[in-house]
Amino acid sequence: MHAITIPQPGGPEALVWTDVPDPVPGEGEVLVEVAASAVNRADILQRQGAYSPPPGASPYPGLECSGKVAALGPGVSGWSVGDEVCALLAGGGYAEKVAVPAGQLLPVPEGLSLRQAAALPEVVCTVWSNVFMVAHLRPDETLLVHGGSSGIGTMAIQLAKALGARVAVTAGTKEKLERCAELGADVLINYREQDFVAEIKQATDGAGADVILDNMGAKYLDRNVQALAVNGRLAIIGMQGGVKGELNIGALLGKRGAISATSLRGRPLGEKAAIVAAVREHVWPLLAAGDVRPIVDRELPLPEAAEAHRLVESSGHIGKVLLVAP
Repeated sequence: MHAITIPQPGGPEALVWTDVPDPVPGEGEVLVEVAASAVNRADILQRQGAYSPPPGASPYPGLECSGKVAALGPGVSGWSVGDEVCALLAGGGYAEKVAVPAGQLLPVPEGLSLRQAAALPEVVCTVWSNVFMVAHLRPDETLLVHGGSSGIGTMAIQLAKALGARVAVTAGTKEKLERCAELGADVLINYREQDFVAEIKQATDGAGADVILDNMGAKYLDRNVQALAVNGRLAIIGMQGGVKGELNIGALLGKRGAISATSLRGRPLGEKAAIVAAVREHVWPLLAAGDVRPIVDRELPLPEAAEAHRLVESSGHIGKVLLVAP
């Protein structure tokens, strides 16, 4: 088969489409013939040499895919060859085939194409596990989403609104904020021109956000604590703004706040399977009903992964960028 490899870390040009051995599904795994994958920030970090796959995972980038089941490994039940699926991966999505633990498979939701489904697993599992399973966002609470026009952000807006929460977002352009509003965002904050702490306080009559979903890390740490409501929860899922920040513990104590920091890729298989099962139970019906949908900016051929990485690194997209298998 062919896959995108990274012979040496570097810029987008480091991504090389080449012949590699076919994967063989092991115990409890399913072989998927890939129809499409999607670009995530973690793929860019891996390409740069800053985010290695966990032990035993595929060395190729790609944390999600959609496709058809091509073979079943020993001990797999509940799936059949030919089933249309999407999958949460620890790596290997940028390839023509990938072996996936069966617990990380999901059926393609009703009403969506096989390609569209590739935009779902990583973002839905990230949002559901952090915003709802860890931070326990409740109806009528306020969620602040940084990077509201990203793949994560567009999904967080829709899920929070579908479940009765109020949503505030930050983004860097008028166009991106308008798209967030179309998806249901109630409070629109241009982080280039406005102070999100002041804006969220004003929008909540001084209370602050009950839950903050943050992709920036260190750069926003202190201001996020300021923006929290009493008993607020800050969920950190990215480090685009750095890895080391100063935390005012007194301010956090005054808010009786909580901070969580999670990633999906390195979690044990059982934890991933539990998240995938929760997503299938709670989110798949919303997708089937049309209450939530993946936002796809554009599709590029998988061999052109370098161009897709340039686009995502420039933040010149809204939602997800897909890589379609030849």
